[in-house]
Amino acid sequence: MKQQQSGFTLIELIMVIVVLGILAAFALPRFANLGGDARLASMQGALASVKSAAAIAHSAALARNNAANADVTLEGGDVDMVGLYPAPTAAGIGAASGVVSGDYTIDTTTADTYIVQAVGKASCTFSYKMAAADTVPTITSTALTSANCN
Repeated sequence: MKQQQSGFTLIELIMVIVVLGILAAFALPRFANLGGDARLASMQGALASVKSAAAIAHSAALARNNAANADVTLEGGDVDMVGLYPAPTAAGIGAASGVVSGDYTIDTTTADTYIVQAVGKASCTFSYKMAAADTVPTITSTALTSANCN
């Protein structure tokens, strides 16, 4: 009597490995780009935080009828103000938004400008610049692109 064998043949195992290799070849480039996408999303979140914090601090200064350049207290912390908007410093817009060095690279060497860069990627950046007294600060985010953040 003939005994029946069970299991996979060598050809079947090789075909499974080939199919998995082909699938991995298509999936790998997509997974390799996730770091750049995450960096861009993080910077877009920081940008939104800076915009919101500037508006909230300005609203608080107006609601409290603060004098120009008087600090505003938000969430228990003081925010340095210039006019009725957060100053372009770590104690100003940095304190109001929570966008500070450590998570990001902060550059304040340009007068009246708070520049936020992704750590390790200097081209992935946005800036918060004070304008004339009592005018809305300029927030420039043209460098926040997928190409610059990858």
